[in-house]
Amino acid sequence: MGIIIRQSIKSTLVNYAGTFIGFLTTMVIATRWLTGEEIGLTRILFEAATLVACLAQLGITTSAVRFFPRFKHGEPRHGGFFTYLLLIPAAGALVVVPLFLLFEGEIAGYFRARSSLFVDYIDWVIPLALFLVYTGVFEIYANLLMRIVIPRFIREVVTRVLIVAVYLLYGTGVLDLTGFVAGYVLVYGVTLALHYWYVTCISPPATRRERPRAPAATRAEFTRYTLVLVLGVTGNAVAARLDLFMVSGMIGLASGGVYTIAFFMAAIIELPSRSITAISTPVVADTLQAGDFTRANLLYKKVALHQLVAGGFIFLLLWANIDNVYDVIPNGDDFRAGKWVVFYIGLSRLVVLFLGFGYPLLSFSRYYHWTLYLTPFVSAVTLGANYLLIPRLGITGSAIATLLAVAITYAVQQWLVFTKLKGNPYSLAIVKALALFAALFALDALLPAVANPWADAAYRTAILCVAGGVALYLLHLSDELDALAKRLYTFFTGKQNA
Repeated sequence: MGIIIRQSIKSTLVNYAGTFIGFLTTMVIATRWLTGEEIGLTRILFEAATLVACLAQLGITTSAVRFFPRFKHGEPRHGGFFTYLLLIPAAGALVVVPLFLLFEGEIAGYFRARSSLFVDYIDWVIPLALFLVYTGVFEIYANLLMRIVIPRFIREVVTRVLIVAVYLLYGTGVLDLTGFVAGYVLVYGVTLALHYWYVTCISPPATRRERPRAPAATRAEFTRYTLVLVLGVTGNAVAARLDLFMVSGMIGLASGGVYTIAFFMAAIIELPSRSITAISTPVVADTLQAGDFTRANLLYKKVALHQLVAGGFIFLLLWANIDNVYDVIPNGDDFRAGKWVVFYIGLSRLVVLFLGFGYPLLSFSRYYHWTLYLTPFVSAVTLGANYLLIPRLGITGSAIATLLAVAITYAVQQWLVFTKLKGNPYSLAIVKALALFAALFALDALLPAVANPWADAAYRTAILCVAGGVALYLLHLSDELDALAKRLYTFFTGKQNA
């Protein structure tokens, strides 16, 4: 776990730098220069392209993690494994892209009434999707080599800086709307090139294309696993984006823009988990490959605890300052309807942080086929809940539907992890952490409001951080958190013992 903590801290710092830029991009620049409809357009283009990219990848970003341990035997080219990573998504794209073009008319028909702007620019989905396909492939390859910081920097910082430039060019009139969309898509082409450059730097021999070398049994298992996995990935990819698609299709792109701003705020909760999961997933793949279920379960408990603690603190500070955020962002009143979207999506992210690591445990075990059975269940719950709640509660209904779908889905997944692998994330430390957060939310409710939003945010955040930090250390939730607290204490005070 030590290497996971070290790599995660470095990557989390990059993530937070990117988040700061992303905050400026989404909460300041986008709300200042773009209408809600234009914000909705950029988001639905990205999500539609991401969905197409997920389908084209044929689950390679997951199967690569599972099978890479069988290829890395000390030789620099890893048995031509990189060639697998190039060929499989190419084959997927040759199937998925024609299918998208075949059904493009039906897709456009669903959005035409309330989101006609998306229909006008739907042809940009495929170029963006192709950029995203191999960006994901190159990033997962870097993760397999335990190099996560630079890929995170490219994705979280470089991409967002370039998007800021495009927003400013559009906002100042240099670009028209078509040029804005083209520039937005081109940003991801640039980041794809940077990812490829990086993987050629960290492993030059492995990226020289050659015929893959693997035993016939491994190739057969790889094929079976990929065929099963692609169905699961398809369902999960659709379910993860149904809320935005249905909000935009049933209400309109402007509401999709409001939902996007709120979703962005809630998504900040997941930042620490991106680093922890990225570095933990290859470790659990190796562990399950060796049949060490005890160590895998211990890793599950630690990942769940650390993700819950980190995400819980972010959710606490976000919700404590939610009105302040809407008060200070440009045109905040136009987006304030998304306040309760932040709350319900935030709760759903906490569920994912706590139970989400059960998915790689299932995927990398011999019970991976069970993930396939979850797919229609997830899609049906998400579709049904959104269909029932959006007409009644609007975008808040979609957020509640997402929370319900996530809670039910991850409860079923955890039941499978427990019954098949005897894995569970529960511990006394989890109970302590939940009690701590309940107390901190109660403390926030008792704090008086200050008229100036900046002053209110500053004093409220300071009190919650000090109270939470002290309580966290006194509770001794884990050795890793204690060690981190001691390092921070030494850094700020110059003393060796906390």
